Amino acid sequence: MIQALEILKEAHKNDIELSMNLLYQKSQHIPDSIQYIIRRYNAEQNLTTEDTGMLIYHYDASSPEKQYLELRFCTVGNRYCSEKSCANCQQLPTENCDGNIHTLDVFNFHFSATFLHQFTHNVKLSSRKDEVLAFKHPHPFTKVFPICPKKRSILNSLLNHSYSGVLENIFANAKIHELLLFSLDCLVEEKEEGFVCKFLADDRGKEQIYKARDLLLQHIGEPITIKELSRKVAMNECYLKKGFKEVFGTTIFDFYQQQRMEHAKYLLYEKGLSVTDVSALLGYSSISHFSAAFKKHTGLKPCDLLK
Repeated sequence: MIQALEILKEAHKNDIELSMNLLYQKSQHIPDSIQYIIRRYNAEQNLTTEDTGMLIYHYDASSPEKQYLELRFCTVGNRYCSEKSCANCQQLPTENCDGNIHTLDVFNFHFSATFLHQFTHNVKLSSRKDEVLAFKHPHPFTKVFPICPKKRSILNSLLNHSYSGVLENIFANAKIHELLLFSLDCLVEEKEEGFVCKFLADDRGKEQIYKARDLLLQHIGEPITIKELSRKVAMNECYLKKGFKEVFGTTIFDFYQQQRMEHAKYLLYEKGLSVTDVSALLGYSSISHFSAAFKKHTGLKPCDLLK
């Protein structure tokens, strides 16, 4: 994983020395999955820093297995408290608390070609974004872009949430996929959020789609049908399917399966659970069905991720 220096230099208009104190670090390094590092630094220095994003497309025709896509972000203006429950606190220091600290936050998200293959195989490539995800664009490049409100909102949600353990993994995976989807817009241009489906033009329509996504994540081990989902969010099935595809760039079924398999990787590799336990936790009727789905999605056998 590439270190934070380059994105910090890009965000900072003058020379910068990484003498800042590291307050917090969170990382994940599961093979053939999303790999990330989030670092929070004490920003008590007066830095001339802007919120900045960077997309790095690493293409190497001679070594396809080494190809990857990376997203880096640097944001300022947040506050940090070691107690997550009061991370948004506005109070002054007290006897038991030094008060919250202004931070400079650095994010690195690494997507291997193997991981991204699941989104591009058997799909007709119709845009530059498609070519980049499929590693068919023949030249490496780096694209620097400003951080629009929707990306900033996702990054902030990764810093300030109340989830822990397996629920944190489910939440982070979903948010990082959303971030990748929105960041690919920079390959064309930064644009305001807009939708083809007219029913998504108002806040209620978008809220129903996001609620559907959240329900899918809550039922990661208890499969829910589209009919049940549409009833819970009070939206016509057809509208739900069309709206979900437009907002998240994938079908409801593919999104759900992808999240289940990514969570399975986490349970196998990070938590060391057995294939039998993971199969049961994700709601599969048999180990063989789970193993077949896992291999179809990841190209690996579940036992390959056991330490």
